[in-house]
Amino acid sequence: MRGYYAIVDVAEDATRIQPALIQQRARDLLAAGPCCLQLRAKALSAAALRDVARALLPLCRAAGVPFCLNDRLDLALLVGADAVHLGQDDLPLAQARRIAAGRLRIGISTHRCEQAQAAIAGGADYLGFGPIFDTRSKLRPDPTVGLEALRAICAASPVPVVAIGGITLDTIAAVAATGAPAAAVISAISNAPDPTVAGRAVAAAFPPR
Repeated sequence: MRGYYAIVDVAEDATRIQPALIQQRARDLLAAGPCCLQLRAKALSAAALRDVARALLPLCRAAGVPFCLNDRLDLALLVGADAVHLGQDDLPLAQARRIAAGRLRIGISTHRCEQAQAAIAGGADYLGFGPIFDTRSKLRPDPTVGLEALRAICAASPVPVVAIGGITLDTIAAVAATGAPAAAVISAISNAPDPTVAGRAVAAAFPPR
């Protein structure tokens, strides 16, 4: 996992959702060549989330990009996703691994060094670590961790670390310089005049090794 970790963040509730618009968002991000595309849609019901996931999965398959579903292990297994990303308040990692039985990669959001160490010890396939900077993509963000904490986690982690939280096109080079193999950028991409061009700029900060 290396480069731009793309996230389709669906803030709309089920009554306002526009499937064609969400598919176009995904196409724009996939055109940037991300290492993964994650669907995050906390306002949607299980049924609506399932339907959106099923609409995005073929786009990911056509682009050769792994598809990840946020929070919902059950729906990730149901739709045939490649990965699920779990937060600290979601299903515990040990239980998630037992249920997934090797059918999914499991990423874990971490916000402190102890959480990252616990996720590694528990067998997470990759970590999300942050917020690196102040972020507005969450209603109640965790305290910022900063670049030096990110550098320390990346140096110690045997699994990929995805930096997340408040990262912009102006700061992506500094994030990549910590040794992080990938970064998730949400607001700076969605607010860009051309999300594909912005996504490619993020990807370019992580040249192939």
